[in-house]
Amino acid sequence: MAFIKKQTSQVINEDERKIPRDFDGLCLELNHEDSKVRRWAVRDLAQLPNASSILVTRLEHEENASVRTAILNALAKLGDTIAMNGLVKCLRSEDAALRNEAIEILKELPYEVAPIIEGLLIDADSDVRIFAVNILESLRHQHVEQWLIQVIEKDPHVNVCSTALDLLSEVGTELAVPAIKQLKARFPDEPYICFSAELALQRIEDGSR
Repeated sequence: MAFIKKQTSQVINEDERKIPRDFDGLCLELNHEDSKVRRWAVRDLAQLPNASSILVTRLEHEENASVRTAILNALAKLGDTIAMNGLVKCLRSEDAALRNEAIEILKELPYEVAPIIEGLLIDADSDVRIFAVNILESLRHQHVEQWLIQVIEKDPHVNVCSTALDLLSEVGTELAVPAIKQLKARFPDEPYICFSAELALQRIEDGSR
């Protein structure tokens, strides 16, 4: 009797990861020419507590959008000081897409952002201060209003103050009223500030009724 030998084919998933999934192996795959391999390496590194530094370094050179997004999400998951500093560094990038992604990530990390937000709100770069206010827009933290009040009380840059004022018109309470009135007095010749301040005061008054 003749036996027919069945040939079995092994189906290899396109995302199969062949290098050992330890730290050193994953670091090697971060430099792989295939973006899928790099993306899987990032996802696996997000499970390792010592991975933040290598991910931040990779982010500085990564050009593939999906891999960059994976790195940003991995840093958010890790959430340690190195990871947070890496996310904050993106706020200084010339790449608008990277900045915006980092802002959206930081908005979802209220407790990790809280220790660093006050420093960002007084950063020497007015653009970074504006980005910090943008982070506050969706930051679910109890001190958001107080941080915004500090901005309109002390920040010398009209664009930073107007950005904070726009947000205060949505989230402000009676606690913000003195600071808003003071802001009008600081920038009496700025029509947008005067208009936005009146709008914010009206909304606060309507909400307190």
